[in-house]
Amino acid sequence: MEIFRAGHLSSREGPADWFTGQVRIEPLFNPTAPDRVQGASVTFEPGARTAWHTHPLGQTLIVTAGLGRVQRMGGPVEEIRPGDVVWFAPNEKHWHGAAPSTGMSHIAIQEVEGGKVVYWMEHVSDADYGA
Repeated sequence: MEIFRAGHLSSREGPADWFTGQVRIEPLFNPTAPDRVQGASVTFEPGARTAWHTHPLGQTLIVTAGLGRVQRMGGPVEEIRPGDVVWFAPNEKHWHGAAPSTGMSHIAIQEVEGGKVVYWMEHVSDADYGA
């Protein structure tokens, strides 16, 4: 058994290359061989969101607070609330973030393949976000 105490990994601001708006990433756990699953708690201020991206082995989001939005390429923008669980299939292009006037937090869980968990792409436009 191993207990990872709260704060054992330093939080950081979401990089501007990957996010629009103010985002805080709190790492929860990272893989050590042979494990390959990692997780983080991510908090988005109102209007903040990820850039478009994919995950080689998919991603699960567990919404913990606030009101958010998610979209997969070609699909509608969907509203998400605390208790909702969102699954993105492997290599499914998508984005996620807060609603325009309400922040949102979620736990993000994804697996590592070949040393990568995510492939970042272009920023989500205000038109795509629905602002």
